[in-house]
Amino acid sequence: MAIKISGPSVIKAAGNKPKLIEEYAGKVNTKEDRISIAKMTSPEGWVEPGQTPEFDEYTVVLKGNLRVKTNQEVIELKEKEAILVKKGEWVQYSTPYEGGAEYMAICLPAFSPEAVHRDD
Repeated sequence: MAIKISGPSVIKAAGNKPKLIEEYAGKVNTKEDRISIAKMTSPEGWVEPGQTPEFDEYTVVLKGNLRVKTNQEVIELKEKEAILVKKGEWVQYSTPYEGGAEYMAICLPAFSPEAVHRDD
């Protein structure tokens, strides 16, 4: 049986500047534990606290540039590029470039504030 999702739920974001999170599937919008799918719109200069999540996170850049910092490297993603950060790996996302970025985040299992383990 197909289930239509009429629109996203807006979720409060962490970071130094306001960022829009629109969850289409996940714990908030569809009460789904297995996966979350969200569109992020983050402004130029946005940075979030580092985190060590209990979920795999696939990120696809739709527009702009996204910086992904891990303990091993700093990866610069451009439009149409993607990355997989495996659960248990420390990561920090930011959009330091002009225009910010729009990107999709897919988390397996679904994102939750309890499972993200943000730095203090």
